[in-house]
Amino acid sequence: MTVRIYHNPRCSKSRLTLQLLEEQAVSPEVVEYLKTPPDAGTLSDLLDMLGLEPRELMRKREKEYKDSGADNPGLSREQLIQLMVRYPKLIERPIVVGNGKAVVGRPPERVLDIL
Repeated sequence: MTVRIYHNPRCSKSRLTLQLLEEQAVSPEVVEYLKTPPDAGTLSDLLDMLGLEPRELMRKREKEYKDSGADNPGLSREQLIQLMVRYPKLIERPIVVGNGKAVVGRPPERVLDIL
């Protein structure tokens, strides 16, 4: 089974989620999404797997949310995805993908549902 985690090593929830995966004998592919942001197609696929709309996967308290214009209610799904590509700090973390499913690791134990 291949598992991928979109990870921010500075985030405690992301670190706890990675630790939990490793405790389950899972060696995930770690994508530090702030260094290597997912492209628009990948983000769209992740949103579909999560069953979320872009705004539901955005960190609305980040400075970039307002500064980027992401708070504009008139933006389309595609426009919001493009903002997440341009400003990856907006993406909620961590996202774990495995077994054809995805989950946001908040709380970290949620990842156990897809293993």
